[in-house]
Amino acid sequence: MEPGSVENLSIVYRSRDFLVVNKHWDVRIDSKAWRETLTLQKQLRFCHQLDFSTSGALCVALNKAAAGSAYRCFKERRVTKAYLALLRGHIQESRVTISHAIGRNGTEGRAHTMCIEGTQGCENPKPSLTELVVLEHGLYAGDPVSKVLLKPLTGRTHQLRVHCSALGHPVVGDLTYGEPSGQEDRPFRMMLHAFYLRIPTDAECVEVCTPDPFLPSLDACWSPHTLLQPLDQLVQALRATPDPDPEDRGPRPGSPSTLLPGPGRPPPPPTKPPETEAQRGPCLQWLSEWTLEPDS
Repeated sequence: MEPGSVENLSIVYRSRDFLVVNKHWDVRIDSKAWRETLTLQKQLRFCHQLDFSTSGALCVALNKAAAGSAYRCFKERRVTKAYLALLRGHIQESRVTISHAIGRNGTEGRAHTMCIEGTQGCENPKPSLTELVVLEHGLYAGDPVSKVLLKPLTGRTHQLRVHCSALGHPVVGDLTYGEPSGQEDRPFRMMLHAFYLRIPTDAECVEVCTPDPFLPSLDACWSPHTLLQPLDQLVQALRATPDPDPEDRGPRPGSPSTLLPGPGRPPPPPTKPPETEAQRGPCLQWLSEWTLEPDS
């Protein structure tokens, strides 16, 4: 697999106000560490985050007004995101709702990790909701693996990785929440990819679908053998979902009503109170410190 470089930055969407890049799996977004010679921050300036080992769609705002409109979409929970992943084991259910609350791990030596409510050292757990749809069963380097589509309906740190681990099916290649290190020697990366992104700003709807990196033609270790759900059908469902009104605090776009059968549908994520001036302050400061050239 080709390593990340400044030259192979992949742009999948471009307009006057926004870029969306297909982040390489081995490039950090930013870092203060002297040893990090390449980060996305050196390639571009960006406005939201992906974990270091996660590839896929990352949106970049090109001016202050665009940054503010994108921020409002994220704050009002109007952004739709979907991820592809390879998970350990064959998941028997075709669709799963994962609703473990997630908090920061206060255990010594685990300060930069998250955990689910009820585990030792879990601090300030918050409600979290993820939808999972199984696409394929197969083998990765001879071990049973499921290819899935994941839709986070809340935005907790490391949410997808923590939820999949709590389900008993960690992300292949996830050394933090996955199998013991001795059992993760085959994958060359963490198999989590930001596949679909829609940000419905007032000026334009930024919508992208990045290439699927989990194909046998790209990784000979992955050998699917049973198709359970065609990916293109789920993409059509995501794209057909109407965007909610900015004042609507109900389920997010593409929530269980579009991807799950009616019976047993889970409740929407808890409603957040209106944003306070203290919460708004960091965003305004960020916008005031924007380092791009003034708009022409």
